[in-house]
Amino acid sequence: MFSLSFHWWRTVFFLIPAIGVYTVGLGACSLGSSLFSGQGKFGHWCARAWSWFILATTGVKVDVTGYEQLQKRKTYVFVSNHQSIYDIPIIFWSIPHQLRIIAKASLGNFPVLGWHLRRTGHVLVDRHKPGQVTFKKISSILQEGLSLIVFPEGTRSIDGHIAGFKKAVFVLAIEAGLSIVPVSVSGSHRVMKPGRLTTCPGVVSLTVHAPIETSLLTRNDALDLADRVKRTIASAVYHEM
Repeated sequence: MFSLSFHWWRTVFFLIPAIGVYTVGLGACSLGSSLFSGQGKFGHWCARAWSWFILATTGVKVDVTGYEQLQKRKTYVFVSNHQSIYDIPIIFWSIPHQLRIIAKASLGNFPVLGWHLRRTGHVLVDRHKPGQVTFKKISSILQEGLSLIVFPEGTRSIDGHIAGFKKAVFVLAIEAGLSIVPVSVSGSHRVMKPGRLTTCPGVVSLTVHAPIETSLLTRNDALDLADRVKRTIASAVYHEM
């Protein structure tokens, strides 16, 4: 169960300054490392450290199940539902693969965060003009043995329910012959509700499902694959609600 939200004074005088220090400090380290390596591996370490600090500071514990099904050095496309901005630190801390996210282009406009995303190998996508350049960059990431984390709903859920999945990432996974790993995040929408700065400490469940192989599929199977992944994710999300 989640406790009542932190008082506004704790948010203003403790949480926001603390998170600002983590973000600027680790973001600077990550940006500095990008001058020496474009792969972003040290940047990923910084992102995981940032995630731990965020979760610890705001009193959010993540209960992870199913990760033991994965091979540590294998490349996967992780596909998750999207309940909250907290999903990023939750997933980065809980899944120790080298992850690169596909995020909306507007995030690139944020100081420090946007610079970090651009310089450490993440993919910023204009939803209206995804373009061939985006797909080439994604293919390059996968060829380097890095894994992707994707939120195919395209935006956060207001009430925790799962919206429709866009099929582009499933076409990409099929064409690259990569395994898709459905990931269910349940409870993060209660940590920080849309439009609010206050947070509620508590426990979030993260379920890593068995990988789904795509090597025998064609791009014509993308919609069916998207539906299968959505149903798999929903089976754990709605069980927890």
